[in-house]
Amino acid sequence: MAQKSAALKFVILLGFVSLCADATYEGARSITGAYLEVLGSSGTVVGLVAGFGELIGHGFRLVIGYLSDKTGKYWGITTLGYILNTAVVPFLALAGRWEVAAGLMMAERTGKAVRTPPRDALLSHGASQIGRGFGFGLHEAMDQTGAVMGPLAVAAMVYFQGEYRNAFTILIVPAVLGLIVLLVLQKLYPNPSDFEVETVANEQEKLPRIFWIYLVAVGIIAAGYADFPLIAFHFQKGEIASGQTIPLFYALAMAVDAVAALIFGYLFDRVGISILIIAALISSLFAPLVFFGSTYLALLGMAFWGIGMGAQESILKAAIAGMVPMNKRATAYGIFSTGYGLSWFLGSAFMGILYDHSITFLVVFAATTQLLAIPFFVWVKWEADHSPIPSLDVQVGD
Repeated sequence: MAQKSAALKFVILLGFVSLCADATYEGARSITGAYLEVLGSSGTVVGLVAGFGELIGHGFRLVIGYLSDKTGKYWGITTLGYILNTAVVPFLALAGRWEVAAGLMMAERTGKAVRTPPRDALLSHGASQIGRGFGFGLHEAMDQTGAVMGPLAVAAMVYFQGEYRNAFTILIVPAVLGLIVLLVLQKLYPNPSDFEVETVANEQEKLPRIFWIYLVAVGIIAAGYADFPLIAFHFQKGEIASGQTIPLFYALAMAVDAVAALIFGYLFDRVGISILIIAALISSLFAPLVFFGSTYLALLGMAFWGIGMGAQESILKAAIAGMVPMNKRATAYGIFSTGYGLSWFLGSAFMGILYDHSITFLVVFAATTQLLAIPFFVWVKWEADHSPIPSLDVQVGD
């Protein structure tokens, strides 16, 4: 019981660090698409910047995951990543050209790439004590609480200051607070791996086949998931929302994300990976509502968008923790993020081009990809049910 209580505290404190980080960079991301439009970029540029940012933010994790497992410096690499992830955000206020703003957006994504694989490996140890779905879901809920607070603060600054540029400066506060808690946390819990008893044999030299099938499913999902900068660009261009209310749309999505992460995490611990099929069906509805709808339908679309994001950020990572051994977990998270990011980049770039030519084709592409992932999730469940590895504890349900 004491071990479980300590693990819960660890997950909560790590979640608070992510809350502060998300308040910082998600606050910025809530207006970067509209900010780029004001600075003179096109829809294609927004799609490419958003997608390439995600490519950097996920692709670099392949190397970082391997280095984390190889060196065992999980805390040190995590700290370095959080510093870079949040330090560049306030400098967006100084960007006078869209090229400069785009470069800073890339730097922020690089920081996230550095800190995520080792952070997820650390989190998986604590989550093993309280239920992986619940642990990752709780972390995502706290993470997204920050993602609500940041855009709300930015919206208030835009309202009172009248322009996007000044909104970036307030984000210094959560950035500094999160780094302080992170430094304290690693002193309190220097070896989070002590929370976990190994369940997948360390003798495995290769990642299991189920992981690669799972990666294909996740890649398909990512390819059709429109990034918010493109959505914000559409809201600004189509006058669906004003500069003052665009961050509120994002805040709504992040609030739904937080609740969905807890619900889907809870369900994952009980029915398993099959719950992702339901998440894919729900998220397939976001594109028609967001890109075809009026203001109120667009709000509903953002809610569906948030549900999909909540499921992706909690269940997807929780499942991986049960597929691979502890000593390869950061590597697996790095590979997972690389595949996810590559798919996101290609999909975002393609959707940016589609936006400039046909919004209808964009919507069809986005909705179809979500549905195409479902057969692969069914395949993953079948592989887990018939796994030759007795200790493979992927929760698949009955």
